[in-house]
Amino acid sequence: MHYIAIFALLAACVWTDDSHYSFSRSVGSGSGSSFSITGKERITAIRVWELYGNHIYGIQLCYASNWSQIAGYTYNEPLEIELFKDEKIIQVSGKYAHYIQSLIFVTNKGRSLVVGQPSGYSFNMHPTHPEAELRFLSGMYHGGLSSFQAHWDVLDDDND
Repeated sequence: MHYIAIFALLAACVWTDDSHYSFSRSVGSGSGSSFSITGKERITAIRVWELYGNHIYGIQLCYASNWSQIAGYTYNEPLEIELFKDEKIIQVSGKYAHYIQSLIFVTNKGRSLVVGQPSGYSFNMHPTHPEAELRFLSGMYHGGLSSFQAHWDVLDDDND
């Protein structure tokens, strides 16, 4: 009996997750093709395309100096925010209906990128760990972003 208790305790110690990773609930209808924008370094810039007077059409992240592929589509000129060296995204909020209608990216320095039209249901995404930051995005698109999910983690300072 003692062996079972010791084994259970050892197994619990091994399976304890020391990760600071978290993800926010997906919002939107979720139809179309899936996307995932990931990188190993800190996000240094964000570009978002909106269909004028309508919804979010496409999004792109820059990791260090490397731009990701565009999730969704482009339309005219994107709205963009370039982050300072010690700046990180700590909150994403906005509105959704069938499509993602608007996005607001907020940094730890109080700056923000506001894109789209504020109509539909509200959402607010943030990490569970106080030192975590936006690491990657996932979702679906067809005729614009139809779903959106934020993924958060603490970035090693070695990766800056």
